[in-house]
Amino acid sequence: MVFIVPFLTVYGQQELSAKDIVKKADENMRGKTSQADITIKIIRPTWSREMHIKAWSKGDDYSMILVTSPAKEKGTVFLKRVKEVWNWIPSIERNIKLPPSMMSQSWMGTDFTNDDLVREASSVSDYDHTLLGKETISGKECYKIQMIPKPSAAIVWEKVIVWIDTVDFLQLKAEFYDEDGELVNIMRSSDIKEMGGRKITSKIEMFPVDKEGNSTVIIYNDIVFDDPIKDNFFTTRNMKQLK
Repeated sequence: MVFIVPFLTVYGQQELSAKDIVKKADENMRGKTSQADITIKIIRPTWSREMHIKAWSKGDDYSMILVTSPAKEKGTVFLKRVKEVWNWIPSIERNIKLPPSMMSQSWMGTDFTNDDLVREASSVSDYDHTLLGKETISGKECYKIQMIPKPSAAIVWEKVIVWIDTVDFLQLKAEFYDEDGELVNIMRSSDIKEMGGRKITSKIEMFPVDKEGNSTVIIYNDIVFDDPIKDNFFTTRNMKQLK
């Protein structure tokens, strides 16, 4: 929930590897820690609905998502703690540990997967990266990078191709391919804004290729980076107490 400082002079004469580029883009949207207020819009041909969430993250190992509206889902919490993912469901007062097989399923009826939002998989360490060249996206020159999951990673995609702009290292587009090599989802990021003291893409849209008129939009209303968060915030006990 999801996808850096400007190009530092020290890199001026050096070629960044594909992995370095992905890492810089990932760090740009994540920071050491982050706390975000987010609106999610699910759009279908005949209806749409909106939900609001709060999200916390710390490095690669910890993230927490709290649904604050609508009332039906309010209080639902997702926790990632290292490689474990938990879901607190207030209506039945149960904490459920999600198996890896569920990470590829839809997150709360959206076009994003559980893994897209909770980020069990790491875009840096769980993939092998290859620089395919450069292309222009939305008027910005971008690195085009192919990401192939490592055999040890529990990732549903056969490959992911990402476009990361060469100046601010913001991911502007991603394509997700299944095991048959078919394009399944296209993700686009836009509305570049200064938030939390850094430049980010404040709008992320996911489009399933075979479902015309379907999309999910993530909008960052506010985000704070690098405020300290203790590790013990990210516990199953704390999931039940979030507001």
